[in-house]
Amino acid sequence: MEQVVSMQTGFPAGGKRRRGWGRGVINVGLTLYALVTLYPLIWLFMSALKSNEEFHSRPFLLPTVWKWDNIVRAWKVSGMGLSLWNSTVVTVASLVLTLVIGALAAFVLSRFEFKWKPFFMGLFLLGMLIPIHSTLVPLFIIMKKIGLLNTYGALILPYAAFELPLAIFVIAAYLITIPKEIEEAALIDGTGYWGIFFRMMLPLSLPALSTVAILGFLRFWNDFAFALVFISKPALKTVPLSLSAFATGYMTDYELTMAALAIAVLPTIIVFLLFQEQIMKGMTAGAVKG
Repeated sequence: MEQVVSMQTGFPAGGKRRRGWGRGVINVGLTLYALVTLYPLIWLFMSALKSNEEFHSRPFLLPTVWKWDNIVRAWKVSGMGLSLWNSTVVTVASLVLTLVIGALAAFVLSRFEFKWKPFFMGLFLLGMLIPIHSTLVPLFIIMKKIGLLNTYGALILPYAAFELPLAIFVIAAYLITIPKEIEEAALIDGTGYWGIFFRMMLPLSLPALSTVAILGFLRFWNDFAFALVFISKPALKTVPLSLSAFATGYMTDYELTMAALAIAVLPTIIVFLLFQEQIMKGMTAGAVKG
């Protein structure tokens, strides 16, 4: 029996059909994986519109009555508007501080050779190995002595400090891939190092900066421990602190808790959707040099 050969590719037609089946199986598998990954988020939004009775009796089913007023009540009871503002101020300030200092340090470590370079690289690596929450007690004592408790600075400074090691390594790994000939040409044209940094390196390292920004945003926005220890004024509470308003030592109001969680998670989803392409580029850019 003669084998049928495709006139376009020159390969057996059966092999082409097998490749088509293979792609179909892969697509089905990826679709199922996406559904499994997204289901917790779907469950959260469904639960946010249920009553407490339905939350316990029909945990995995759609609500029979969609309680849209849960969102309004959760917003008012938790003071979500003020909490969102406080979290935004703390997160944006921490990100700006992290990106500016991290980009400057990464530029020096990736583009210059000097005697103490291995020491500083090791120092930043050590910073990545320190358990963050093990520093809560000493940080509390220090901030109490210098009067930083119950201020935005009590969160902004520790957030930026603990995020800097990761930011420096991610940005430096990206900057190393940029040819030095670009920098040398700029120096010949009379551009100083500050001009090279702000006009060339920062725009070119946008994918790495976006990666650091989204990772920092997730950590700063969702942090509970630092805010709980360093902030006691209701006017300065952040989103994670406001979510604890629905739980007491005896019971938890699940319908309002889920509604408040649905509100709190929306900024994270929006930020990720806006910067997902830059995040993927930044995560893979330093993997292969050249």
